[in-house]
Amino acid sequence: MIRIPIGIDPVIFHLGPLTLRWYSLAILLAIVIAVNVTRHEFRRRGLSLQRFDTFVIWTVAGGIVGARLFFVVDHFGTMLRHPAEALAFQDGGLAIYGAVFGGFAAVAILCRIYRYPWLSVIDAIVPGLLLGQAFGRFGCIVNGDAWGAATTRAPLTFVYSNPHAMIPPALLGVPTHPYPLYDMALNLLVFAAIWLLRKRELPAGVLFAVFAVLYAPGRFLITYVRQERIWFWGLQEAQVIALVGFIVGVAALVWLLRGRPATQAVAAA
Repeated sequence: MIRIPIGIDPVIFHLGPLTLRWYSLAILLAIVIAVNVTRHEFRRRGLSLQRFDTFVIWTVAGGIVGARLFFVVDHFGTMLRHPAEALAFQDGGLAIYGAVFGGFAAVAILCRIYRYPWLSVIDAIVPGLLLGQAFGRFGCIVNGDAWGAATTRAPLTFVYSNPHAMIPPALLGVPTHPYPLYDMALNLLVFAAIWLLRKRELPAGVLFAVFAVLYAPGRFLITYVRQERIWFWGLQEAQVIALVGFIVGVAALVWLLRGRPATQAVAAA
């Protein structure tokens, strides 16, 4: 077993009321990557960039709010005892599914307001979303807010030692599954598939549906190595959402691929 010690302080420095964390830097990097890839896809697909900055601002805002809301729901007991922590975005604790749903809702509203082709827009967003999620997990590694369960069998483990990490105190010094690495690998694998498919003539919306169909089963499986609150049927929140996402993704693929014309091929750049 290879043990990777993680003892770095999640906080880089304090400057008066300002706190800079490694988690915050990772999220900013993830947003920059996602925005630049999405801009490239907008341009490649012939989507107008006139409102692109507006899309970025409100989609990021919707994603952050949704991500925090899902995290708060999944840790409702803790948040009920410490309600002020529900707004502590900067300390970490952003659920990826919440980010997808929050950002998705913002995009749907903006497309309706500015009359953008909704299905084409969400297809353009998928590659950047996946890369952003993958790089954002670097912050989770340092922060300890996406911890895996204790294990003696995994060939590679994380061992947290810094008391300021968000991992439960009982797991400090204990080998745990490197869950953030699992999710990073999953995101990169799905990204590779999406990056290849984007070169094909497919109906608008198919790439986003494929993302749901590929990512959801992987997330369902890797969530078994986590220690989160059970919702029902012995399943955690992420697993319940993964099942719903998979079913919706399959239904969307069937609907989109039956009788809907493929978009004209766009030269891959």
